[in-house]
Amino acid sequence: MLRPAILASLFAAAAVLTAAVPDAPAQAPAAPKVEPKKGIDRSGATRKRLLKDFGGSEEGEEAVMLGLAWLTQVQKPDGGWVYDRGRTGDTAPATGMAVLAFLGAGQSHKDGRYKQTVKSGLDWLVKNLEDGQGPAAGHFKGAPDMYGQGIATVALCEAYGMTQDPALKEPAQRALDYIQRGQGGNGSWGYRAGDQGDTSIVGWQVQALHAGQLAGLSVDEKAIKKAVAFLDAAGAGQTKAAYGYTNSDGAAPATALTAIGLLCRYYIDDWRAKTPGFAEGTKGLMRRAPTPQSGPAVDLYYYYYATQVVRFHGGDAWRDWNEGPARPDGTRAGGMPDWLIKVQNRTRAERGSWDPARDQWIGPNCGRLGTTCLSLLTLEVYYRYTPEANAQDAPKKP
Repeated sequence: MLRPAILASLFAAAAVLTAAVPDAPAQAPAAPKVEPKKGIDRSGATRKRLLKDFGGSEEGEEAVMLGLAWLTQVQKPDGGWVYDRGRTGDTAPATGMAVLAFLGAGQSHKDGRYKQTVKSGLDWLVKNLEDGQGPAAGHFKGAPDMYGQGIATVALCEAYGMTQDPALKEPAQRALDYIQRGQGGNGSWGYRAGDQGDTSIVGWQVQALHAGQLAGLSVDEKAIKKAVAFLDAAGAGQTKAAYGYTNSDGAAPATALTAIGLLCRYYIDDWRAKTPGFAEGTKGLMRRAPTPQSGPAVDLYYYYYATQVVRFHGGDAWRDWNEGPARPDGTRAGGMPDWLIKVQNRTRAERGSWDPARDQWIGPNCGRLGTTCLSLLTLEVYYRYTPEANAQDAPKKP
């Protein structure tokens, strides 16, 4: 759950510059500055453009729509969602993940075919947010640890960023404030607020802070700097291209922790395609790039994060990741969306969902619901956030 002045191309309006006029007074009044527009743009026109520019497909969009339809069927009467395996009591992150899947597709409580579904989910999150002025203010009931807090907070911040609905501003800020108060002394976050923790937990908090920044909410720069300091400690090598758990021990390319660390760097430390650590780290992630011979059933957590990193890196790496490696005749197949579309459940009972991942984290802990939500968010990578414009963002066409 972040972020510097990322995605300026998405919502920033350029400041108006005053041109010199011949024979004008030396101190002519300066034109008023245009303040950058805050928000997250996932309008239909923007999604369509980004889908085309970054290699999305109609088949992928159909899979997303089927997945969202399944999510509506398993929403609880109170508006929330529940993991169907493992951490069934973690209702806040379960609801947050589901809401994020709708928001990622441009569906909000103000726009889209699923307005009521999203509204009910957001109402659940707001209702289950602690109020008052005490240390628990801003904590989500149903979030037994900071993982759950981060996921649910991302959902509220994105919903506010997309709609600028005044009713969501205060709850989203309150949830963000709880995260910022709960940062550990070394810049990380632990399972409990105030504890020191690990790169995996940090990833969700950084995503929340990033969404909050984009939405125009208040994010303390001190929290950002502390998080960067933790990433420095968890990063290995001269360029910090690989990341460990609580420090740099065991840091290696092509792990979920490295993908998380690199995404955090993009969001809060201005790392881009030409940054040595980002370039080297992305090259490492490509060791586990999708191929026609492999499949996404293992380590969905890795692919959720790594897909975002490679997407933001862009260029040939993204084309290989998204479309699959080039064959001798120049055609491509076996990229990330091909994987996910191929294994999406199309039976009558579970149509549109994904069977629980056979991995260490998501399948056992989050079941079909969590597996489906992360699969949808991965398929929505084209337009969830817009990468800052640079020469390597868009894939090169042959």
